[in-house]
Amino acid sequence: MARIRGRKVALSRREGVNLHLKGGRYENMDFGGEKPPGVHGDRRPRQTDYGVHLREKQKCKRWYGVLERQFRRYFEQALAMPGNTGQNLLVLLESRLDNALYRLGFAPTRAMARQMIVHQHVLVDGKRVTVPSWSVSAGNTITFAPREASQKLAKTGLDAPKTDFTPSWLQRNDNPLGGTVVARPTREEVPIAIKEQLIVEFCSK
Repeated sequence: MARIRGRKVALSRREGVNLHLKGGRYENMDFGGEKPPGVHGDRRPRQTDYGVHLREKQKCKRWYGVLERQFRRYFEQALAMPGNTGQNLLVLLESRLDNALYRLGFAPTRAMARQMIVHQHVLVDGKRVTVPSWSVSAGNTITFAPREASQKLAKTGLDAPKTDFTPSWLQRNDNPLGGTVVARPTREEVPIAIKEQLIVEFCSK
């Protein structure tokens, strides 16, 4: 399972945008006005063309919590699909099970959603799935294991402070507690400003 170690707030400062790696905390902080982390953060060197492309790729990776090798696999898959490669890439990332669980509101962060999946709390169409990168599709039903610990964890997640919204491609259900994938996610419902064309140009080199 991909894990981002280290200071998570520093990653938001580096990308100049709240990556929501700490849930609803730091919601009112202007990361765009924060200096980058590190002893040389005050220097703010001139951004090169390579640096602009790199930062866009890094922002996308950190938003979805995937590591470099996994991100490259998603790019190769998006490249082989018909249509716009950048939009295909974002749709593939948005379709991850951990992201769907997070967007339904059952986890304050994607990292917490991954932990819930790996610890066997999550069912898809009634079957236990322990792979956070599992790709959901229209018609899938996401629920929780019937044991008390899983149900309590899901309810606790709903009460946690959040900053995101439930998109139209997902529908949250109360009985049983969970959600339904009603459609394929669209590029317009990716809630972070990402210039996917810069990512395509960077990964194509």
